[in-house]
Amino acid sequence: MRRALPGVLLLLALTGCATGPSLENRGAVTAPPGDSDHLTIGSAGFTESDLLAQLYAQLLNRAGHRTSMITVANRELYEPALESGQIDVVPEYAATLADWLNAKTHGADAGPVGSPDLDATMRALRGLAAPRGLTVLPPGRAVDQNAFAVRADYAREHRLKNLSDLGASGLKVRLAAGDECVQRPYCEPGLKKVYGIDVTGVDPKGVGTTQAKRAVQAGRDQMVLTTTTDATLDQFGLVLLADDKHLQNADYIVPVVNRSRAGGEGVTEALGRLNDVLTTADLASMNQQVDSWRRLPADVARTYLTDKGLLK
Repeated sequence: MRRALPGVLLLLALTGCATGPSLENRGAVTAPPGDSDHLTIGSAGFTESDLLAQLYAQLLNRAGHRTSMITVANRELYEPALESGQIDVVPEYAATLADWLNAKTHGADAGPVGSPDLDATMRALRGLAAPRGLTVLPPGRAVDQNAFAVRADYAREHRLKNLSDLGASGLKVRLAAGDECVQRPYCEPGLKKVYGIDVTGVDPKGVGTTQAKRAVQAGRDQMVLTTTTDATLDQFGLVLLADDKHLQNADYIVPVVNRSRAGGEGVTEALGRLNDVLTTADLASMNQQVDSWRRLPADVARTYLTDKGLLK
């Protein structure tokens, strides 16, 4: 369930910072780390981002901060707002943000810096974030990567547990995915090169859409591109095949903060508590509670943190 602020007012508030002064002139870039009493938590406006923002806010409240929430669905708007201090904390994805900042810094033709190697991805991300006055806090165990699913009975019949098994099987596979899959290295080209999977074509039904899953469920396609935190696979009789050769980038969930307003030890410690407990499976379960059971993200987050002993 998405929670949104009035869009017109939000755009008026943030558009100015999207075209603000150069990096060299921004005070936040050279300011020392600090923790403000009031912190604004940003969400990108989809279920998982709403949940993570609520988890962050409730942990920061427990640590003595006052928090408010703001929803900005466009990274082109919320990232400059994070630099300027209009937003203090945002949940992000390591490899995706690294590539986005790299393109912003070095141009649209800049090569990717995100990779399946988490350590290398984090080094690149932090190097790109620091000159912008941003601090990337440590990642936990939860990761939201691209993933591939097949029908459970299909996997049993052909003894498939991972993508290598599918490549070794020699089965012909029609893939339900976005139309960009035919060019993206993590999708059709990577499946062929890294795993030797015989992809006969891409059915352009989108990434993890209901339409795409139904096509696999009905047997019109054999595999669907989705994500590791997709909570609806059971409803369609689908199971994920493990990315055992690490084709996908290290999109681990990381808090990104404005260094001068939320880069101190207090915020780092408060949000770091989540790293000790939050797993990919936990996040998928929470997504399901919001999307399928229609619970509010704030309530799901509170229950989770209480069950894990992080809230009283």
